[in-house]
Amino acid sequence: MSKYAQQPVQITSPWDGDVLNRHDGEETDEGLWITVEGRAPAGEEVTVAGQPAERDGERFSARLLLSRHDTTVTAAAPSGEDSISLLYDRHSRKRYRFSVDDNVLFLRDLATEPPESLFDHWYLAFWREMHERFGAKIHINIYYQCPGFILADMHDRWRDEWAANAEWLHLSFHALQNEPAWIYRNAPGRRLARDWEMVMDEIYRFATPAVTGDTTTVHWAEATREGVEALYARGIRKLIALPGFHPDGAPRTSYHLDRAQVQHLLERDAWRDPVTGMIFVSCDEVVNSYSVEDVPKILDAQEQSAHTCELVELLIHEQYFREELSNYQPEIRDKVVAALEWVTERDYEPCFWCEGFLGNTWGWPSA
Repeated sequence: MSKYAQQPVQITSPWDGDVLNRHDGEETDEGLWITVEGRAPAGEEVTVAGQPAERDGERFSARLLLSRHDTTVTAAAPSGEDSISLLYDRHSRKRYRFSVDDNVLFLRDLATEPPESLFDHWYLAFWREMHERFGAKIHINIYYQCPGFILADMHDRWRDEWAANAEWLHLSFHALQNEPAWIYRNAPGRRLARDWEMVMDEIYRFATPAVTGDTTTVHWAEATREGVEALYARGIRKLIALPGFHPDGAPRTSYHLDRAQVQHLLERDAWRDPVTGMIFVSCDEVVNSYSVEDVPKILDAQEQSAHTCELVELLIHEQYFREELSNYQPEIRDKVVAALEWVTERDYEPCFWCEGFLGNTWGWPSA
């Protein structure tokens, strides 16, 4: 049953939880002018944020100035009212982040044959090269264990080196391990909380809290609402989603979100779930899924909408770098370069989503 079927007054645009920026209205020195639209019984006077709205049959609309980072907007009529919360990304600019999922093998390497420097390992050396060449900021999501290794085996001899590179290199929880694939799809919140704490305790020990933030990607981007709430309670404020649908129409790789929410996220860079408070950032491209030639084409498609190209999330996976694995891709480094060339040529600024508000350090503080 739709929200409108349950109540006579409904704000239909923007959505409750929308993250709005310069592309959603007219930005001035005072703030962002937007249009709020909705439905209410014809003939009733409707106010939006206390001001009279224009009426056209059941429809109403009103101009509204957003001047705060987080605003609750209420539409009221004699028959009822509706409220939504909106986040304003003030002075927004184009920005991107590069994240890497399913990581544990390079940590096993470091623990097994410890080099003098972290960057004597070819994997971290590559990511440092990408930072030095493009300014990229790299966020690595890690497992607790794999065959022959647990994160507790990781040396802490590089603590200072991790911390010294925290400006561009972050670590965070991903999952307990690689298998089963959908480990948290139906898991209770306490299991996700337990595994998160196991991973994060070790990161704090061997790499210091300096390399951490308030963002992660749960394995396969799936978790129950209870699981999402457990992460929120532990300081996570942003989750990366890969919004899409299974052939039967059921949502996939979008945590607990329902079909309408997943479709909305497909059409936006980010959205805050009003129930959990979690901000979901939409992944723009899983870089290892396409040929070197097609990597920029996928981003070209995202660029067609102003609502899907302000924040660019690039994602790749460790296993495609590993020559000993069957899914190794010899051209994987070229794919990374192709993606980074695309954002660099279009003046996207590298960021972490935990910096300021979703990487915007020129507007509001973190939320």
